[in-house]
Amino acid sequence: MKNPVPQAASLLLEKLLLLVHVRPLSAGSGGEPPPAPGYYDTSCFKRGDLLEVPRTLFIHFGIYLGENRVAHLMPDILPAFTGDRRQIQQVVTNKRLILGVITKMASIRVDTVEDFAYGGSILVNHMDRLFEDQVLGSEEAARRAEKLVGATAYSLLWNNCEHFVTYCRYGAPVSFQTDKFCETVKMIIRDQRSVLASVLVGLASIVCLGLAPSTTLPTIFIPFFLWMAG
Repeated sequence: MKNPVPQAASLLLEKLLLLVHVRPLSAGSGGEPPPAPGYYDTSCFKRGDLLEVPRTLFIHFGIYLGENRVAHLMPDILPAFTGDRRQIQQVVTNKRLILGVITKMASIRVDTVEDFAYGGSILVNHMDRLFEDQVLGSEEAARRAEKLVGATAYSLLWNNCEHFVTYCRYGAPVSFQTDKFCETVKMIIRDQRSVLASVLVGLASIVCLGLAPSTTLPTIFIPFFLWMAG
């Protein structure tokens, strides 16, 4: 069993990876709208399919529910302030998303394929090869996703969109991409030849956490904590 990444390192990683979720296109931001309905050919999708949308750094995941609907987990601050489903169902703006990451709040929502993928390419059931005999029935996967729709806690490392879909389709919440990222960061810190990279991580943590006495010391010790978590 792997040792968990310490809380200070977890906070740093979450702040450094805010841009993983930020989209250049969002309602009210002055960007371009999502593709129009019908942009994607959904005839090849089946209820319960796991959809992946590769993005710049990470991959966004969802469960197809049929009839051009996808359930997916998104950081979102709005459900904490209103129960108005009409407001919550509007496309999540970058402001809502970033505040959701910072406050560790999210929602599992149902959107059209166009709003979910936002013009990106879509892979279908690409992770099945990693689980083989653990794939649940398509209807079971869809029902699990529908049952979880609503507000939920958010953590980039422990409860993100990949944890959601792997629980629904394979029965266990895991996130390979965050595990891989954490291992890469720890390898960089441990490698004595990567002095410059370690310095950059330290500087980034100072920028993210600030120079207040309450944050400076944790910032200094983050590389050490990452090494100890190995």
